Amino acid sequence: MPYRYPLILLLVTVVWGMTFPVLKVATGVLSGVEITTLRFCIAALCMLPFVRGISAAAWRDGFWLGALALFSMAAQAYGLQFIASNRSAFLTSLNVLMVPLLGLLLGARPGWLIFVAAAMACLGIGMMSYDGEAHLVADAATLLAALAYAVYTMGMSARARLHKAVHLASAQVWCMAAMGLVWMLLDSGPARVLSLPEAVNLEVLLGLLFLGALASAAAFFLQAMAQTHVSAEQAAIIYAMEPVFAAIFGWIYLTEVMTPMAQVGALVVVVAVVLSQRPGAVQTGSTADTLNAYPPPK
Repeated sequence: MPYRYPLILLLVTVVWGMTFPVLKVATGVLSGVEITTLRFCIAALCMLPFVRGISAAAWRDGFWLGALALFSMAAQAYGLQFIASNRSAFLTSLNVLMVPLLGLLLGARPGWLIFVAAAMACLGIGMMSYDGEAHLVADAATLLAALAYAVYTMGMSARARLHKAVHLASAQVWCMAAMGLVWMLLDSGPARVLSLPEAVNLEVLLGLLFLGALASAAAFFLQAMAQTHVSAEQAAIIYAMEPVFAAIFGWIYLTEVMTPMAQVGALVVVVAVVLSQRPGAVQTGSTADTLNAYPPPK
């Protein structure tokens, strides 16, 4: 089934889209740092049975991939304090275009159709999220988040094929949980951390379980498995569907309404994803092949 692995990544993106209403509820009680850390602590517990047997190389790759993902989330969360969520969604989506451009700088030769699809995806998300005023520092932080996730996507496609998916996912999740705990202690302080069990109600707890078990542990495993067979360029464009699914679930659970322009933008993103999966979209010498020629960070 040639479309099996793109469909798995699309399923991951559906789950990520579902996280938006869950996060919106959780932010009424917890900070972004606390939500991120707690979700990965839960994910780490879910992945505990698979920690045994992880090689040193998988721990190394899991550490730097996890650091990139955590930095991306942190930078995006910081930017969201000052700019509208729809502006953040558009700026973050630029990672779709950054992946093939970074690939070119590294000597990869992605097909021209990938650039067309990436540009269409950015245009579509721009139509979906046309709102909000600029904020220099927040915009810069969000663009850094997009760049970090672009590098993460490229690294995942390059390194996933070298490890068992469950081992790479477990290493990432455990490294992110450890780094997140340090981050939360520095940001919230020990007194606030100790009071968290009293602050978390049943609704927020169920949301954290969803974020940790499905949107983190299961999603990271499926992502590591699928990106063994899907190029970084194609994966990035599939991930551009996240704001589309977020808008759908926002409409279902939060009664948020999409404007006609946003609906057209969502359609443009869907067309871009279909284009990215056409034969010949990625030529030989893809970004993942190029990155495999280089050792990962020590």
